[in-house]
Amino acid sequence: MFGDVEKSGSKRRTVIISDLTQVGVIRDLLERHHFTFSKALGQNFLINPSVCPRIAREGGAKGRCVLEIGTGIGVLTAELARLAKKVIAVEIDERLFPVLEETLGEFSNIRLIPGDILKISLSDILNKEAPGEKVAVCANLPYYITSPILMHLLESRLPISSITVMLQKEAAMRLCAKPGSREAGAISLACRYYAKPQRLFEVSRGSFYPAPKVDSVVIRLDVLDQPAVSVSDEQALFGLIRAAFSQRRKMLATPLSTYWGCSKEDCRNRLREVGISPSARAEELTLEEFACLSETGQRKQMF
Repeated sequence: MFGDVEKSGSKRRTVIISDLTQVGVIRDLLERHHFTFSKALGQNFLINPSVCPRIAREGGAKGRCVLEIGTGIGVLTAELARLAKKVIAVEIDERLFPVLEETLGEFSNIRLIPGDILKISLSDILNKEAPGEKVAVCANLPYYITSPILMHLLESRLPISSITVMLQKEAAMRLCAKPGSREAGAISLACRYYAKPQRLFEVSRGSFYPAPKVDSVVIRLDVLDQPAVSVSDEQALFGLIRAAFSQRRKMLATPLSTYWGCSKEDCRNRLREVGISPSARAEELTLEEFACLSETGQRKQMF
């Protein structure tokens, strides 16, 4: 099961995975392995018995190779393994490996890989573990690092069909916000450049042990075969979007004059050129409008 991870030579005890939604069982399991929660890693384990089966089902695990990021004590991993052809589970906290030997001992289709998802070579891992296949990603991530991981997965152009992840409710609303809406932000547009996001269901804070201070939402990003808009320079587009939202309450000419290094009047002219009102603010623009504006800016920079 653990691939390159060495197993203990002692006789392994097996925990019934359905019991891991009971706080008493979790405490006993963790105490036996001398495991303590890490605030730095943002560890909160799911104890609501209905959540993980639903994530596995709606995350498209059935009959697929699945990449899981962060195993916890293995509750979601087990549900994925019941449906998936193979689960490639990346876990940064190696203190959990003895726990996982106990909780996932019945499964033969799990490959546990130690490492930081932002530092390991996912391309090499997927080429080895799921050659020629598109994988579905499922994850219950620490909230503080969700956006960097999502953008890392999307920007790396890996063979990923979808990403199903649990987020803090407010972050989920931003990611799924439609461009041109008040809730939209730079991350909303960056996400929709690569994928089609949708909210799946809400998860209350009482569904975790220990309980966080916020409620959560599970979302799925269906990764597009091609970006939603065509631009000559992706980095210029994202730089423009970030600059526009850095002062989202101000009319676009203010932040963009700084970004482009030109006068506000020149910015207003560029906005008019692509049919955008000079009084518009960042949250009012669609991804297509940002793309047109970026291409106009690129042409101006050439002369």
